[in-house]
Amino acid sequence: MSRRVTYETDKGGYQTKLLIKSILIYIVLVLLTIVCLAPLWLMFVQASLSNKESSHFHILPSTHFFENFKTLLNDPNYTSLYKPWRGLFNSFFVAASCAALVVFFAGLTAYGLVVYDFKLKGPAFVFIIAVMMIPTQVTTVGFLSMIAKFKLVDSFIPLIVPSIAPPAIVFFMRQYMLSSFPLDIIEAARIDGSNEFRTFLTISIPMMKPAFAVQAIFAFIQKWNDYYTQNLVLVSSKKWTLPMMVRNVSAVRNSIDHGAVNFAIFFSIIPVALVYIFLSKFIIGGVAAGGVKE
Repeated sequence: MSRRVTYETDKGGYQTKLLIKSILIYIVLVLLTIVCLAPLWLMFVQASLSNKESSHFHILPSTHFFENFKTLLNDPNYTSLYKPWRGLFNSFFVAASCAALVVFFAGLTAYGLVVYDFKLKGPAFVFIIAVMMIPTQVTTVGFLSMIAKFKLVDSFIPLIVPSIAPPAIVFFMRQYMLSSFPLDIIEAARIDGSNEFRTFLTISIPMMKPAFAVQAIFAFIQKWNDYYTQNLVLVSSKKWTLPMMVRNVSAVRNSIDHGAVNFAIFFSIIPVALVYIFLSKFIIGGVAAGGVKE
């Protein structure tokens, strides 16, 4: 009888500790969620404030959200600098094209490093990792000289083509394949007479779909926010992307409207936020799958 009482007491104490631990975990997760969402909420609030209201801190939104948008479209100080639909199209075209090329060629590179066995396999991977350590700013002068010689200034090509197979994404793809890609399937496809490129397209890509999805999302967001390179290459207003337009609007000094500027900033992050909201399951699944050690 005493043993049973002791067992029930221990069981009840364990359940109490487990309940307290679960409550603490949920509290931490709720706090982290608030910390992550607070900047987005504050940006929305700032976008809804008038020029006068923007000088004070607000937690709740105001009623000037669409008025700020109309100011950007109709005010002579902004109409030549901010064309949201053109900027949205330019940003989407550059980011989507870059994301598609990045995941394809990065996956193809990782496929070659994992599937094939050759003498320079190790040094090639080390070289790819070493390239990751070179800052973008170091190569700026050579990059600008090259696009000037090829007459590619004010073109989307220098923003898309050099982004093919970035080292960080190649590294992630390689780690993903090493952890969850069965090489026996490749050997079976070769025996059946499938050529290497067809094997990559019909077998490897479907099996690497989680890794492709998460890296496409990250590549899209990184290129969407790449104001530095875009500002170096693009000159004419027809080619400006949303980050460039936001910078130009915020640089206006004559009768600047802070409410309109805040709306322009908020509008530029809506596509990125939507990508995270609708594709978050791919981000979580892809990172978890690719984070397994060799």
